[in-house]
Amino acid sequence: MQGKETLIQSFIKLEGKPYPAYKALKNGYQYDDYEVWIDHVQGDPFALPSKVRIRMPINVAKFPEDTFSNKSRETALCDFLLRRFARSIDNYNKEKEGSGKSGVIDIDRPGQEVLARSSVVKKNDFLEVRFLVGLPAFGRRIAGKIAAKIFSETIPRIIDNSLYFQNLPYEELYKYIKIIEDADFIRSKLSEQNLIAFIADSSILPRASGVDPRPMRENHVVSFESCQSLRVGFQLPNHGYITGMGIRKGVTLIVGGGYHGKSTLLNALEHGVYNHIPGDGREFVIMDHDAVKIRAEDGRSIRNLNISPFISNLPFGKDTIRFSSSNASGSTSQAANILEAIEVGAQTLLLDEDTLATNFMIRDKRMKALITRDKEPIVPFIDHVRSLYEKNGISTILVMGGCGDYLECADVVIGMVEYKPYDLTEQAHQIVKIDSPAKGINVTSVPAILRIPCKNSFDASRGKKSVSINTEGITVLNYGVYRIQVWGLEQLVHPGQLMAIGYAIYYAQRYVDEKRTMKEIAGLVLKDIEEKGLDCLSLQEPRGDFSWFRKYELVAAINRYRGLNIK
Repeated sequence: MQGKETLIQSFIKLEGKPYPAYKALKNGYQYDDYEVWIDHVQGDPFALPSKVRIRMPINVAKFPEDTFSNKSRETALCDFLLRRFARSIDNYNKEKEGSGKSGVIDIDRPGQEVLARSSVVKKNDFLEVRFLVGLPAFGRRIAGKIAAKIFSETIPRIIDNSLYFQNLPYEELYKYIKIIEDADFIRSKLSEQNLIAFIADSSILPRASGVDPRPMRENHVVSFESCQSLRVGFQLPNHGYITGMGIRKGVTLIVGGGYHGKSTLLNALEHGVYNHIPGDGREFVIMDHDAVKIRAEDGRSIRNLNISPFISNLPFGKDTIRFSSSNASGSTSQAANILEAIEVGAQTLLLDEDTLATNFMIRDKRMKALITRDKEPIVPFIDHVRSLYEKNGISTILVMGGCGDYLECADVVIGMVEYKPYDLTEQAHQIVKIDSPAKGINVTSVPAILRIPCKNSFDASRGKKSVSINTEGITVLNYGVYRIQVWGLEQLVHPGQLMAIGYAIYYAQRYVDEKRTMKEIAGLVLKDIEEKGLDCLSLQEPRGDFSWFRKYELVAAINRYRGLNIK
């Protein structure tokens, strides 16, 4: 392997040459304590910046073993280093010289959630950091002297400030690691207390705005405090004994007036499937990993799905046992979203009345009298919610402020009043006794759904490209010639998740044999990621833009893919 000085001199010698001459430098270079790899060179200064990778031995970085002694700590360490590296870029790379993206240094920027990512990984005895560098040019002529300065001064300075243990804030790092370890501990213990979720006392649930996921900082923010009847506690490995509100398995209704915190509580729970950074306010808002947010999603694609448990007897004899639609309605899309989540193994459904199809949720007495059962194809969710738990073991948390019929179905009713939770279960059940709504029909358990995708479904080619996969934020996945609309997947929190999902769909082809079910295929893909890391999804050089995702979002993206064929 050539050394640092060879690389620096090579940059200087390229001064003024045509931009493609940079490609000759694609290689690995030995610096004093670490290796620098140029894995991919951009085609011109206006293209996506070049891919660069740092490889540093752990014993050189001198991280104590207790910073990565288990999976929780390792994930926290890598996430902490990523954020430190990103801040160092901002501190040391302030000047841009040249055309296009010349001199730009950047790395995958994380949000409030702590996820396993491919931007900073621990591999055996090494740390690897993957980032982007815009190799500089004036016009389309190489600015070799500026490039030499970036690789001889700027990048080493960033590394010194972010990858050596002795240069990091010791207390901040360990606080980070311990919070993530404790959050994972709570999640692992939920089932022992018959819980599906936990919200710690003093949590800050509101966000800064609808587009800013950071915690609200205004003076009138009300911190969360559990009512006594729902309070539970956990003895944590690092933070001792903490208390908060536990949500038990079963049917939980969240009620209250408008703007009193119902949807804010549900939003915190739906994102509680992920761990959060210290200072987020939701560090100990913990949801079971198998909880899936459900909404109506007009216009989505559905392929060969049995929606008959919810919808049957459609006009003109349209098949609901093998239902397909390229433009689903609110009710059919919501039925599909529930059944597809159950197909993959969801144990909790999260629903908010603001994003649901009303005719799918409820039919009151007067409407039942006007439109009789034989003329209504929809069996509303209220007729299923109890049996989903009692016969399928699937819990539901439902925000409902406008329909009291659901009070009859609930095991627990949480009332949000001025952002504080109250246990209204006994009052709700008393109201039901006095003025009970009409009983729903007796619904049997939801049958097992076992769909088998066809092998020809996963073509990612586009034009001359055998694989064309890219994303538009967290709402659109461009896969081959198809645009997969995923705006309805509200538990996606980072573009890196969607990018990884795109490559996971392509990777999944190895397991599509027209015998395995969708659930089995997703399970095998996630198992490979667990054992080999996100790098198993990369096609060529290591990528730095993948983030961990769940099987639910993977299969949900496949289900919205209009090229999908089901055997």
